[in-house]
Formats: sequence, C-alpha cells, structure tokens
Amino acid sequence: MPDISVVYPSDRAGVAAVRALLAKEGLRLDPRLDYTCAVYDEHRAVIATGSCTGNTLRCLAVDASRQGEGLLNALLTHLLDVQQARGNSPVFLYTKCASARFFGDLGFYEIARVPDHVVFMENTRWGFSDYLKKLQAETPAGDARRVAAIVMNANPFTIGHQYLTERAAQENDRVHLFIVSEDASFFPHDVRVRLVREGTAHLPNVVLHESGSYIVSQATFPSYFQKDEDDAIRGHAQLDLTVFTKIAAALRITRRYVGAERASRVTSLYNETMRTLLPQAGIAYEIIPRKEYAGAPVSASTVRRCIKGGDLSALAALVPPTTLAYLRSEESAPVRRAIAQAEDVVHY
Repeated sequence: MPDISVVYPSDRAGVAAVRALLAKEGLRLDPRLDYTCAVYDEHRAVIATGSCTGNTLRCLAVDASRQGEGLLNALLTHLLDVQQARGNSPVFLYTKCASARFFGDLGFYEIARVPDHVVFMENTRWGFSDYLKKLQAETPAGDARRVAAIVMNANPFTIGHQYLTERAAQENDRVHLFIVSEDASFFPHDVRVRLVREGTAHLPNVVLHESGSYIVSQATFPSYFQKDEDDAIRGHAQLDLTVFTKIAAALRITRRYVGAERASRVTSLYNETMRTLLPQAGIAYEIIPRKEYAGAPVSASTVRRCIKGGDLSALAALVPPTTLAYLRSEESAPVRRAIAQAEDVVHY
C-alpha cells in the first residue's frame, strides 16, 4: 500500500504538482475541492492524486507511467474512508467515459453518461433505483394523463416560484416539484422545504420531492452553485438533464416548466441546454415569463438583495404571506444576518 499524503491548499508546490499531473492526464483542477491527497515517488513527484467535494470524488488521476501498480485502488480506498468518516453514503463520482470501466471494476455503478464527455457513478448498486422507487411511493395513486415537473432551489420561495407552480398546476393533472436538497444556500434546506410546502398548500395536484443527489446537486451539476466556465456549465447541465430524463420516465413526466431567465448566466445556459435535450427525450420544454414587480422580474436574488440592503418593507410584494411570516420571525434572524454580512447574494 503506497503512502498517501494530504495536500493542503496552503501547500502551493503540492497543489501545483497535482494540477500538473491532472493536466498531463487531460483533466483540470476543480476549484471547489475540500480535500485532496497525493502519492509521491522517491523524487517527491506526484504520481497519483484524488480529491473530494462533499459526497463526491473528483480529480482522480494516475501518471501514465505508473498505471497498473494499484495506485487508483489505493486512492479510492483512502478517499472512501474519508467519506465514511464524514458520514456520506452513497458516494458519487463523475469521470471520463474512457475511465468508467476501471471504476466499475472497483465497485462503482453507472447512473448515466453523456457520450464523449462524462459518466456519473455511485458506489451503491441500487442507490438510483431505490431513489426512483421512493419518488414513485411519494406519488399519489390514480391516473394522471398530463404530468409535469419543476425543479427549484427556492432560496427563498417567492411569488415568482408560486406563480410558476400555479401555472403548471393549472395546465396539468399532476406536477412533481423537486426541491434542491443541497445545503449550499442562505436558507437552510429544511426551511426551504417548509416554505415551498406552505406556499403550494392550495395546489392539491402538486407533489413535493427532495432532489437528493440526483438533480441539481454538487454531484450532477456543481456549476449551479457558483460561476464557472461556459463549457463546464453546459457539460454539467447535460449530465443533470440525462439523469432527469431517467427520473421523468419513471414518473411519466412529459413536460418541464422553467421560468425565463435574464440575470443568471448559469441558469440561462442550463435553460438553453434544456431547450435542446428535453424534446429529444420526448419531454416538452415550457418556459414561462417571470412574474414582475415594479417592472423587474421577481427572483430570490431580488429578495436577498432587499434583505441585505435592509429594505424589508419591499418583501411583502415579493414573497407569499407564508414566506413573509418567516422573514419577519426571530427564527430567520441568523439567515438575515448572514445575508446582510455576505459580499455577494446574487445567484449566478
């Protein structure tokens, strides 16, 4: 078993060596890593490396001259120990198509792939199929001919989110509303779920689901959470939508509703990719003009800007009464404080 060393962000030489090996193997260093390790040779050159972000494994590479020595297996064992210590199960990775077979031999199972780009895998054989069964169990019995879907982060839930959901509910027999589970927002996951549930309680044909790690997560679509290069955003969007089409097939979803986007570069590129890919899978792409207030689209970013600027009086026109009650409560004080202290509260 080779010695595996942690590479800390402050270790500039170590990070540079990791970056060089990745580049040599046709990869780039992910800017969102929270753990990196490496195997060094006798000359202190990095010959293998791997990293983590949340519950995902990333940036795995072995120098071509040292392949076949069991280094990848050793790295995976080490990184899975790190993930186990974090309490993460299952663990996900995405890798180049040419490398998927090697990870399959080491206990990872394919969920979806974007040909010539990326394969999405997890270390649990039945993880994704169990997730699909869970979604089906959450769906009420009874036939629904027109079935639609919405995916939202709701950071927080606004009248724009409510308007989009009401429109979909009016035009379909059933609407599956997926709430992004990743806790990478100002508003905690449990709060976002609660506000969506309260804000859609008057719509009996809306079924709420948590997205888990399979829709708009750091595993499938890390670019959603911050700026990134356009080609990376499109690639991540393709992967996320490839997984979504499998979910849509299990739930008989034939339409996906999205709000028109002008401010967020990431969401705009995601919507462009959706417009192309969804119809190829037999899913109609329904883009709905944004709800407006004072001549501007209502968005969660607008709400957060108001909170940051101390303009709480404007919130009543931007969020449903249920969200407003939360924002005026003492419970929301830590969230409002975090927004007020943040340098940037706009979703890219």
